[in-house]
Amino acid sequence: MILRWFPDGDDSVTLEQIKQTPGVSGVATCLPKIPVGDVWELDVLEKLKKEINDAGLEMEVIESVNIHEDIKKGLPSRDKYINNYIKTIENLSKVGVKVLCYNFMPVIDWARSDLAHRIADGSSVMAYRHDEVVEMNPASMAEVMKKKARGYSLPGWEPERLKQMAIDIEIYKNMSTEAYWENMKYFLDAVIPYAEKYDVQMAIHPDDPPWPLYGLPKVINNADNIRKFLRLNPSRYNGLTLCTGSLGADSKNDIPAVIREFSGEGRIHFAHIRNLKHLSEKDFDESAHLSECGDLDMFEVVKAYQDTDFDGYIRPDHGRMIWGEKARPGYGLYDRALGANYILGLWEAIEKMKK
Repeated sequence: MILRWFPDGDDSVTLEQIKQTPGVSGVATCLPKIPVGDVWELDVLEKLKKEINDAGLEMEVIESVNIHEDIKKGLPSRDKYINNYIKTIENLSKVGVKVLCYNFMPVIDWARSDLAHRIADGSSVMAYRHDEVVEMNPASMAEVMKKKARGYSLPGWEPERLKQMAIDIEIYKNMSTEAYWENMKYFLDAVIPYAEKYDVQMAIHPDDPPWPLYGLPKVINNADNIRKFLRLNPSRYNGLTLCTGSLGADSKNDIPAVIREFSGEGRIHFAHIRNLKHLSEKDFDESAHLSECGDLDMFEVVKAYQDTDFDGYIRPDHGRMIWGEKARPGYGLYDRALGANYILGLWEAIEKMKK
C-alpha cells in the first residue's frame, strides 16, 4: 500500500504524515519540473530516493514519466524522445524503481469540469460534467483547473504543453485510430526490451474519462481495447495500472471482471482504487472510497485482486477534501488515509475469510 506524493514543496502532505498512516510502506512519486521528453537524470533520482528513504518509506513506483507528443503522433523526432525514455528507465532501475506508471492519452491526460465541487456531506470532490467539458476548449479548461489547483502543479497540464494543445488536436483529427495504435506499438516495441533488461514493469493508465473528447482517440478504455493493447507486445513487462475510477466512469465496464481477467494473467502491476457516483451516463462525482458512497463495489474489487493472487502495488486514488484540509485537488491526506485503511481492512478480512 502506497500513497502518491509530489516532491520539491509541491505537496501539502509530508513524508512524515505518510509514514504515520497505518499500513502504508512507500510513495509513488514523480519529477514534474522535468520537461516532457527530457531524461530523468540519475543524480536527481538519487536525491529524491534518499529523501524518501530517510523518511522510512520506499520509492519503488514512479508515476507520470509522460510521453512526448511526437511519439504519440509518430513524427520522425520520436526516436530521440524514445531514447530519452529508455535512458530514464535505466536510471529508474538504478535507484530501485520496480514499476513505471504512464499513459498514452493524446494531448489531454485527464479532464474534469470542476476540481472542488461541493457535495451533500459538505466535502469537495473533483467532478465531471460532460456538456460543460465539451463546451470548453483545452485552454479554457486549463484556466478553470488552474484557478482551483491551489497553486500546485497539475500533471498532464504543464504550461509548456498548453501552447501546443490546439495545434495537436487538429493533427489528431486527421489521424486514424489504427495509426494511433501503430504509434503505440512502435513505442512499446522500442521500450519493452529495455524494461525487461532493467527489470522495470511498464504500467499504462487508462484514459480518463474513457470516452472521446475533442475528436481525440481514446483507446485504453474497456476490456476489448485493453486486450488489444496487451497483444501489441506480449511481454509481462507490458502491463497495466488498473484505475477503477477511470474505467468505472463508463458504467458498462465490469470492473471486478476486468481485474480478474488481467490480474489473473499477471498483467496488472499497479492498482489505483477509488469510487465514483454516476449522475448520468457521462456525468459523475468522485466520492469517498466506501462502497455505499459510490457505484463501485469495493468488496468485489478487492476480492478480485485477492482471488487472482495480486502481489503488486496499490494506492487509494483521489480523495475528497474533508475536515477543512486545503491541499492539491484529489490529493489531500485525510480522505486518502481513510481510503488506504478501508482497502487494507477489506484486504485483511477477505484474506482471513479465504483461510
